[in-house]
Amino acid sequence: MMYAILDIETTGGKYNEEGITEIAIYRFDGQEIVDQFISLINPERPIQPFVANLTGITNEMLKNAPKFYEVAKRIIEITTDCVIVAHNAGFDYRILQTEFSRLGFEYKRQSLCTVELSKTLIPDQKSYSLGKLVRGLGIPLSDRHRANGDALATVQLFKLLLTKDLDKKIITKTVRADLKQQIDDKLIRLIEEAPTKTGVYYMHREDGTIIYIGKSRNIKKRLNQHFTNDDRKSRRIQLEVTQITYETTGSELLALLKESEEIKRNTPKYNQNVRKSKFNQALYQFIDHQGFINLKITKVDQRKKSITTFSNKQQAKSYLHRWTEEYHLCQKLMGLDIHKGNCTHHTIKPCIGTCLLSESPEAYNTRVQKLIDDNSFGQQNMIIVDRGRDIGEQSVVLIENGKFKGIGYFTLNHQINNADILRSIITPMPHNKEAQHIIQSYLRTHKKLRVVPIASI
Repeated sequence: MMYAILDIETTGGKYNEEGITEIAIYRFDGQEIVDQFISLINPERPIQPFVANLTGITNEMLKNAPKFYEVAKRIIEITTDCVIVAHNAGFDYRILQTEFSRLGFEYKRQSLCTVELSKTLIPDQKSYSLGKLVRGLGIPLSDRHRANGDALATVQLFKLLLTKDLDKKIITKTVRADLKQQIDDKLIRLIEEAPTKTGVYYMHREDGTIIYIGKSRNIKKRLNQHFTNDDRKSRRIQLEVTQITYETTGSELLALLKESEEIKRNTPKYNQNVRKSKFNQALYQFIDHQGFINLKITKVDQRKKSITTFSNKQQAKSYLHRWTEEYHLCQKLMGLDIHKGNCTHHTIKPCIGTCLLSESPEAYNTRVQKLIDDNSFGQQNMIIVDRGRDIGEQSVVLIENGKFKGIGYFTLNHQINNADILRSIITPMPHNKEAQHIIQSYLRTHKKLRVVPIASI
């Protein structure tokens, strides 16, 4: 059994509006630490004064720290196949899930709380706060209220708890939660028959009616999650499902597009309300009185044409900060800095002084237009080439005049270089705001995808 023992410090503030300021994670195999990750995090929001006094972490210290999206991949890697362990795990796990959800990523792990375990295995302690508890147990604790100090103390506490757990309840509980061996024969059969490939799956009840549609990069693994979850909806699906059909796509992008369209067409009962709002923020442009192109994040307005869309405001701001540096743009004209005078980036040089009128609108707008062209369809004609369902096959998504036209598969390059053949291999699909969001979001996170401009067919 592998554990990720962690501690998180935050900015404080309103519930679910906190940001991470520091994180420490120790990957622990039950015997020793096998990996670790420790970092300050720029939360992109101010620290509450009382929290700064408690932790000693200041806004100034975090100015040049990585933002969460820059360390998210490392956090996923070090916690993969791990049970999250933390002192008051409900808080730390919620904060992590919140940060990942702001990036449009669903983060799920099992978790264990050393507060609850300590109350069971080390009863009658005067206090179960981390500082007082470890002091009473003779466990050293340095840098109290700093992530690394608290995480290391939690490692030592968890070691002690494992030793005291003579009935092996900790391991038994996590194994039971992980495997859920109570799955009945029907569900075991459905899992065994499922492919491990990327694609879309359809759950049917006895009369053939589709009750749920989903997509996954590993259909078998995703079904195992469906059939081991014990929330109300999962239990209902487990009772009703009798058959599962599949359509492998090879490409996750095609799976996302097919899932979205199939849910619209079939309106399965257990998909309702699940995907009401894939995106609610959009990026718009306007020209100010000095001739500079400004960018602005706001709620989606169906009457206006957006550059691109985002799952939420935090995700949008994260990308704008990244693009500000990548394209050397001005924070003020990106709507990220509302203070008077020059933007903060001008001081540290990514901005070359646009906010002080040290360059012409024409020069600045060229870079903004490059950002817009890179992240919107405009009136483009292009194909997106991704992996296919088998070796030698590739998938293709067609965009024509800025509109999503459909998907297809090919084995030889001449098939996509010939307009008549390309038209014949494409399965038409409707263009809509959701399909556009799926494609743009996928391109943002898969920079190595092959995107080929084409003449209109």
